[in-house]
Amino acid sequence: MTANGAKGETLAQMEALLGGDIPMETLNEYLYSYIKALPSEKTAKLNIANSIWFRDNGFTAEKAFLQKNADWYSASLYGSDFGSQTVKDINAWVSDKTDKMIDRIIEDIDKDTVMFLINALSFDAEWQDIYRKNDISDGTFTSLDGQKRKVEMMRSKEYAYFDDGYATGFRKNYTGGRYSFIALLPNEDVSLADYVKTLANTAPEKVVKMLTSPQSTSVQATMPKFGYDFELRLNDILIALGLSDAFNASKANLSKLGKCSDGSNLYISEVLHKTHIEVDERGTKAGAVTSVAVNAEASMYPEEIKEVTLDRPFVYIIFDNETSTPIFIGSVTDIQK
Repeated sequence: MTANGAKGETLAQMEALLGGDIPMETLNEYLYSYIKALPSEKTAKLNIANSIWFRDNGFTAEKAFLQKNADWYSASLYGSDFGSQTVKDINAWVSDKTDKMIDRIIEDIDKDTVMFLINALSFDAEWQDIYRKNDISDGTFTSLDGQKRKVEMMRSKEYAYFDDGYATGFRKNYTGGRYSFIALLPNEDVSLADYVKTLANTAPEKVVKMLTSPQSTSVQATMPKFGYDFELRLNDILIALGLSDAFNASKANLSKLGKCSDGSNLYISEVLHKTHIEVDERGTKAGAVTSVAVNAEASMYPEEIKEVTLDRPFVYIIFDNETSTPIFIGSVTDIQK
């Protein structure tokens, strides 16, 4: 959504990150088609919601930008004064669109922030074969730092097995077969960090081929019930991936997004991502929210701050502003009790 407000090198960097050599207009069409094709079954559903919140004083959002995001991403549009009520409204929207799994995305609104672009995702699906009471037993999970945790383990027989030489795993389907849960366990001599690096350094098409071509064989699969929340500020990660200009107050070109009445330049001040997941005997519930905060640079040419410290002899004047007359002129050369 944010990329639709970018121009020049800022847009080029966004296009390269989001779609490689796919132009923005084509990417809009593809994502629109994808979202429209998502199933809406009660037992296996993935919902995506988008909204744009913009300051309605001192800032004018471009109508073409808002319309494009409403058309392609069904973005709800909200103009407000960005006061305390807006914080409550944004968090209420997030809670509603994530089925109350994530109850807030912002704590307050910076005085220079003029827009929030928010994406919320919720996933709620039952297992194709749910776990029965006798499939669940007490077990132990060893944490990354070696701590032993008592957990409930769920056991099942699956028929899709993975082995890429570094890890083994299985696939368990959700109702309807559109979605599935894939677990990959690094081999004993491979650390989790090293395996993640291996996946990251493997060509995407090879990873996709591996995940879509499991071995058809019986797997005795055991996994713990689990649930957790996660939060990450994505600024540094996105900059490292090549999206540098958008975060630079002087280089960013988000001119198609809107304009400030004082001519301040727009840039991305923060991209925040929050997730929640619950996996149990019935299925999986997961929620995610990504918020892009767009700020206005206070000034294209920041005012130079001077400093004066009266810690040595100085002159003083008592001045009559009405008549422009100095009443007293003196100097301080010493200070005594």
